[in-house]
Amino acid sequence: MESFLYQASIYLAAAVIAVPIAARLGLGSVLGYLAAGIVIGPILGLVGAETEELQHVAEFGVVMMLFLIGLELDPRALWDMRHRLVGLGGLQILFSTLALMGVALAAGYAWQTSLAVGLALSLSSTAIVLQTLSEKGLMQTKGGRSAFSVLLTQDIAVIPILAFLPLLAIDQVAHFSSDGSIQRAHSVVEHGEHHGPELSLVAGLPGWAVTLVTIGAVAFIVVAGIYLTRPVFRFIHSTNLREMYTALALLIVVGISFLMTLVGLSPALGAFLAGVVLANSEFRHELESDLEPFKGMLLGLFFITVGAGINYRLFFSSPGDLIGLALLLILLKGMILYFVGRAFGLQGKAQWLFTLSLAQAGEFGFVLLAFSLQLNVIPPALSEKLLLIIALSMLITPLLFIIYDILSRRLTESGPAPEPEEIDTQGPVIIAGIGRFGQIVDRLVRASGYSTIVLDNNMETIQLMRRFGVKGFLGDPTRPELLKAAGLSKAHVLVAAMDQPEEVTKLVAYARRQRPDLHIIARAYDRNHVYELYQAGADDIVREMFDTSLRAGRYVLENMGLSDYEAAQAEQTFYAHDRRTIRELADLWIPGVHPRDNDNYIERSLELERDLENELLELAQEEQERKTG
Repeated sequence: MESFLYQASIYLAAAVIAVPIAARLGLGSVLGYLAAGIVIGPILGLVGAETEELQHVAEFGVVMMLFLIGLELDPRALWDMRHRLVGLGGLQILFSTLALMGVALAAGYAWQTSLAVGLALSLSSTAIVLQTLSEKGLMQTKGGRSAFSVLLTQDIAVIPILAFLPLLAIDQVAHFSSDGSIQRAHSVVEHGEHHGPELSLVAGLPGWAVTLVTIGAVAFIVVAGIYLTRPVFRFIHSTNLREMYTALALLIVVGISFLMTLVGLSPALGAFLAGVVLANSEFRHELESDLEPFKGMLLGLFFITVGAGINYRLFFSSPGDLIGLALLLILLKGMILYFVGRAFGLQGKAQWLFTLSLAQAGEFGFVLLAFSLQLNVIPPALSEKLLLIIALSMLITPLLFIIYDILSRRLTESGPAPEPEEIDTQGPVIIAGIGRFGQIVDRLVRASGYSTIVLDNNMETIQLMRRFGVKGFLGDPTRPELLKAAGLSKAHVLVAAMDQPEEVTKLVAYARRQRPDLHIIARAYDRNHVYELYQAGADDIVREMFDTSLRAGRYVLENMGLSDYEAAQAEQTFYAHDRRTIRELADLWIPGVHPRDNDNYIERSLELERDLENELLELAQEEQERKTG
């Protein structure tokens, strides 16, 4: 216990120090976690690769992340994404596997070993890529969504790959020579080996039997998720104990992980399947809120274990070769990703984000290598090198995102305008334009407990707003397909808050034609624009400077001798009069004709202005009479 607490203290202290520094330098939290692991592991030797207890705990960050991803993807969403999953994701796995298998064959390995190596290295790091995309606000960009599709395909593909690997098992009486045992860096990597043979249900079974057990375990998760979870949740709900929800959420994740370990599968894959099955459950949001705090911290600890678990003796025995092989892996996968992305219409920043974010190997490579080693498909010496190459490629990934940031700035300056993003969520309030006007509206509405969908065609603004928790999407808010995707047909309120008056009018007119019952609030540039919006069908029209100017006028009155009450009364009278005036003058306003050329408009304006003066004079007289008795 003392050793566990010591190691936990070192890990947490390293994270608290390194991650804020990395974030302040603009390097992202993932690189901070990895660097912290390298410092406390290979450099200072404060922790060792043999500390499996803490590493097993940290790996539940990956397990919980996959579970939460599954919760966001119900089967219908997966079906809607089928073209990108099969196309982008499927081709990436296929071509990467074949290319890496060819390299292994050229190095003299058997075809079974080469195929297992290709499958293991073709998968990218879901943990690092999703974490970094979320931090940088790139998840909803076209490149980010494409990368997510590939990662999702890879996560799903691990299931058939694990079922397929036993068929590659090399039938030998003696195992490969185990000179220098495999470094025990990750339990999710070894997925069951460390538990001992007494806990394995597949030990000693032939390959076809292992495949059947694998399929049976997956089927059990699906059936249990559909038929068992709802009654259990209802039972827990009847206790009225909030902490029981958290306990049940953890039980689901831990129990599935244990089941997957028994049958030799990845706990993370089992958790992902369970998440997909529960995506339509009425308890989905409860699960998300209960597990999110655990996921973030444990995922950070997992990254530290990747850095701390590097076999520095093996690394320093041939650092040039290992770094060269890691870079070769990134280059080879990057080339395949580039051409696959190009074939599916990715261009500019989207294509570079897609290419650079997925070029590394990932944590599921650890899983497949460990399983292949158990099956005697890969020799121990090769497995050790491949584990280190995967870890090095993961360490290089944050640097690839830095390269993307540099390319992105250059492409912004000279490249074409960014393409609209795909919108995967909807809300009751759509805010078109998130400048200084729209930001205030969005903050007030969200702080009051209502969700919003923000549309804006400025990428930098959208990325900044995402860092503050705003659900923002890039694109022209006046485009019908973008409004449809944002949920115009179901929204309760539309706020047209763009900077360009003509765009606001265009949006209001289109939205009113599509939704006569929709409540539309529009930002007006000036009084003439108010009339345009009135005719276009806006329900509430707000001049962008009106309220602030009115408040400034009240301050003037207060400093000219009026009491706070008198100034406030004058302000309210002016406001009410102006609203009546706008409605009346809107009927006299003629589109395309300047007010100075409209005699009826000018005459009525002067009459209404005299009415205002009389109202304010009467108000002052009433106040004077009240004071005098």
